[in-house]
Amino acid sequence: MLETSARLLRLLSLLQTPKDWSGAELADRLGVSGRTVRRDVDRLRELGYVVHAVAGTPGYRLGAGAGLPPLLLDDEEAVAVAIGLGTAAVSGVTGIQETSVRALAKLEQVLPSRLRNRVGDLRTVTVPLTGPAAAVDPAVLTAIAAAVHHRESLRFDYRSHDGTADRRAAEPYRLVNSGRRWYLVAWDTGREDWRTFRVDRLRLHTPNGPRFTPREPPGDDLVRYVSERISVDPYRYRGRFTVHAPADVVAARMPPTMAVVEPADDGACVLSAGSNSLDELAMWVAQLGVPFEVHDPPELVRHVRELADRLLGSVR
Repeated sequence: MLETSARLLRLLSLLQTPKDWSGAELADRLGVSGRTVRRDVDRLRELGYVVHAVAGTPGYRLGAGAGLPPLLLDDEEAVAVAIGLGTAAVSGVTGIQETSVRALAKLEQVLPSRLRNRVGDLRTVTVPLTGPAAAVDPAVLTAIAAAVHHRESLRFDYRSHDGTADRRAAEPYRLVNSGRRWYLVAWDTGREDWRTFRVDRLRLHTPNGPRFTPREPPGDDLVRYVSERISVDPYRYRGRFTVHAPADVVAARMPPTMAVVEPADDGACVLSAGSNSLDELAMWVAQLGVPFEVHDPPELVRHVRELADRLLGSVR
């Protein structure tokens, strides 16, 4: 049985090469008879692989099926795929970062140590030409993704937005990508509450902590939850406004890292944002160029009135 399984894997590897294989070529490569090749091809078809019989000279070609069957990669192909997934994970291409991390975590879990070391060496000597987004090591993302999958707690040093650093222990729930940054949503076991951590500010310790039973998530809308935690909650002033423009128009100008935008009636929306400066809050909303009302906090309402009076007085 072991010999047959090994032979099937070798046959599959040969068929994944983009060429037409004659039965005689396959028999020679595998050291078996043509009858055994035909029997092994039938076994692959039973496993879900589409193997076409080539017209004319008898031969075989691997085709596309309804689902994605397991692929066999050689060493160079595996390294290339791992590097490509790692690059995609920290790229600015919307929609592929999180799926790239999941795929990379699965691939690195089965990579032999010699290939894992090669991938790590290449990452070490590669300098990405990126914009202002905070750099995140793909290896850190895949380590967190694996911990989420295996329900293993994490231990890490964390530097908060005010620069203070301490050690945390947390039960990871999800990774969330904003397009510029990665965030970890996790249950902080020391503070006994849900927390959002910027991945570029944490340094993982190994090994991971004990396994845990997943808790109820912090909210039904994880994107809104993270948006509130990073754009409103950390700041001294938490502004709430009604903006007289459609929510999608405002959200295009105020991404989730800057504000929470919720649709309201009559084409308006409610915008929530935080800042340590009342002037900054007022300017952020004013620069949208559409009418708005200020609801909270009370000191911002007073501040906007005073600011409006100063601006009107400057043009008399």
